[in-house]
Amino acid sequence: MFSKEESRKLREEFWISFGKSFPRKWILYDTKLKGFAFKFHFDTKSALVTLDLEDDLENRINFWDKLQSLKTILTEEFLPDAIFEEAYYLENGKEISRIYVNLDQKVSIHNKNTWRDVMEFFVEKMTLFEAFFEDYKKLEDKSVVVEEFGGKDTALRIIEESFVLYDETFGGGKR
Repeated sequence: MFSKEESRKLREEFWISFGKSFPRKWILYDTKLKGFAFKFHFDTKSALVTLDLEDDLENRINFWDKLQSLKTILTEEFLPDAIFEEAYYLENGKEISRIYVNLDQKVSIHNKNTWRDVMEFFVEKMTLFEAFFEDYKKLEDKSVVVEEFGGKDTALRIIEESFVLYDETFGGGKR
């Protein structure tokens, strides 16, 4: 068991470590759409990448209907393991709509041995959510703008990570 202060420090350490290990500006950090938010979630039991619809009911229904119409695209081309929950209740009792991907292994923010797996899961799944979001924005006739680039070293690192992910997903040597 950890005290509240020890738990807070571990959480802080995880997020700092994640930011240093995977320094990148997430396109989805600010979607510019009211009530439409992408989030990372990691606690003592699970790790999730979520798309939360948190606005008033009318806007939530509007976004949900649009996302439902794109469900096949999301699940067939980007995130086959995405879970759609029209009525999802947060710990505080607030009802939202949520699409999420859950890391299917035992993890805990209190266990540093699971951190690397969670970080890699976050990067992989959020990258796929970003790709879907870019397509969604095109369908809505809107653009996605990246305000800064990381430079050559960052690009090379991301390309190498992509090769590793490709090899893990499809088997080595097929490039």
